[in-house]
Amino acid sequence: MRKINLLILFFLGLSFVALSKNKPLPKPKWVQLFNGKNLDGWKPKIVGFPVGENAYNTFRVENGTLSTRYDQYKSFDNQFGALYFKKKYANFRIKVTYRFVGETAPGAPVWGYRDGGVQFYCQDPTTVEKMQNFPVCLEYNLHGGNGKDENPLGEICANGIYVTVNGDKNKSYCTPATVKRTFHGDEWVTLEIDVKNGKMAHIINGEKILEYENPRFDPTHPIGKTFIVNGIDSVTNGYISLQSNSHPMDFKSIEIMEY
Repeated sequence: MRKINLLILFFLGLSFVALSKNKPLPKPKWVQLFNGKNLDGWKPKIVGFPVGENAYNTFRVENGTLSTRYDQYKSFDNQFGALYFKKKYANFRIKVTYRFVGETAPGAPVWGYRDGGVQFYCQDPTTVEKMQNFPVCLEYNLHGGNGKDENPLGEICANGIYVTVNGDKNKSYCTPATVKRTFHGDEWVTLEIDVKNGKMAHIINGEKILEYENPRFDPTHPIGKTFIVNGIDSVTNGYISLQSNSHPMDFKSIEIMEY
C-alpha cells in the first residue's frame, strides 16, 4: 500500500511539473517611473555639482509634468545634466511622452536648440565625475523642428560604448535614424526604446525608425574602457536618465515594461 501511495505521489508530481511547463508566463506590465507629483525615485547629476544636487532647480515638477528649465541659470556654460532613475534595467521597453517648449538657454551650445535625449545603459550616477559632461551610455537623441526646416530625431548617440548598425560598428558618436521624422512646435510626441537580448530599436509615435545591436564598452574611450573587466566588454544593463541639454523640455509620462 505504501508503494502504491508513493507511486501516486510521484506521478502527481510529474503531472504538476508538466502543467507548470505548459502554463503561460505572465505578460509584462507597464510601470510608471514618474509619479506625477515629485522627483521621488530620481536623482540629478549636473556638471560641476555632486550627484543628488538639483542645481538651479533644473529638474522640477509642476501640474503633473516633469520639466527641465533654465530660468535660474546666468549662462548655461556647458552645465549639462541628467536625471537618473534609481534602478538598473537590462531587457525592457520604455515609453516617454515629451515635448520641447520655450527658448534655448543663454550660453547654450550651437547645437542646443531643441536638443535633448533619453539615455539608457548609463553608468551608475555615483561614478560620474564632477566635471564629466555625459555618462558612459547609449542615447535616443531628441530634436525638434523650427517650423520650416527638417531636424530629424532618433539618432543613436554612443558615449564610451559602440554598437553595430546594419552589420557595421558605428563610425561616429551619433548615427542618424534610418527613417527621418521631424516634429515642430510644442507637440507632444511619444518615443519608445526597445531593448532585448542585445538588440535595440528606436520608435516614435508607434513607428520603428532605427535598429542596432551588440553594445560593447569602447576600449579607446578613457572612461568606457574602465568598465571592461577581465576582457568582458559587453554592456548588458544600466541606468535610465533624462538629459538636460539647454533647451526646456516637458515630460508627462514615463513608463517601463521589463522582459
